[in-house]
Amino acid sequence: MIDEAGDDDALDRSDFVPAEGGEWRGLLFENPTLGLAPQLTWSFHFPFQPVSRDQESSPLTLDVEWLPIPADGWRSMTGRSASSSRFAEPGEASVYHFAHHRYDAIHLQILEQRDLAIHVRANVSGDLDGLGVESVAADAWLDFAGITVALRDMATADAALARLSEFSDITGLAHAAVAGGIHYRFAPSGLVG
Repeated sequence: MIDEAGDDDALDRSDFVPAEGGEWRGLLFENPTLGLAPQLTWSFHFPFQPVSRDQESSPLTLDVEWLPIPADGWRSMTGRSASSSRFAEPGEASVYHFAHHRYDAIHLQILEQRDLAIHVRANVSGDLDGLGVESVAADAWLDFAGITVALRDMATADAALARLSEFSDITGLAHAAVAGGIHYRFAPSGLVG
């Protein structure tokens, strides 16, 4: 439906109209099976206006995930940047339009930060799954959604927060939720309740 050249239903850059509701979050994870030591990575979710084609509508989003961005903590992200030249090495980018469509390369910059929000500019390129748009750009203010700790052998939220403190400043974070017994999410204390 969207892959063929000249198709009236094809997606193009003009369809990427920014929408409200973007967010950014952290994930401290490990994967001993793959030999991945604990690492803090960051994810960014950019929503666009839904796109309608042939009486069907789909959300349109850009997600940039698994980016290791060195920073002292979640409150000091201004001026940070990250790039990834191949999918999953290390970051992953995908555009959602009826399904996820992977993109090979990522360039992301954090331009400024105001309390819980950061101004982020991202460019992804290398349409791996035939969406039909070679590159996608996003420029938006994203709200902080917290940091999840997903490490084995974390029996309590206090232990998870202590481990997170080895990777990031934890000032202002409070335990927000438990998912599946080993995942603990921490969010700014004003958002926990």
